[in-house]
Amino acid sequence: MLCKVLAMEETSTPRAQWLRGVLDMCLLALMAETPVYGYEMTVRLAKAGLDVADGSIYPALARLRKRQLVETERRSGGGGPARTYYRPSEAGMQMLRSWSRDWSQFATSVGSIITQTAREES
Repeated sequence: MLCKVLAMEETSTPRAQWLRGVLDMCLLALMAETPVYGYEMTVRLAKAGLDVADGSIYPALARLRKRQLVETERRSGGGGPARTYYRPSEAGMQMLRSWSRDWSQFATSVGSIITQTAREES
């Protein structure tokens, strides 16, 4: 099984691996703006340049729900089936703030390493 996981990681693009690591944070950030349903999150992520399959969104939403980081509300689908809208719980907002701070520090650290390396190669 480990070999299969390692083989998948070797064939995944770095961008896909990075997105896997920050998807929960991105979903919470989208929800913090306004309650949103699953497919709409996929569309909004794509508009931001992050192509995420529906098959990745729903397991992430289930993880967030299990950790009680989101609250849900069923709403009429306007002629179609009812939709489940997600919004961060209070714990979810606290987690988003924490993850945002961590992400900022992490991105700054990675950026400084990359910038330093680029300068050294020039």
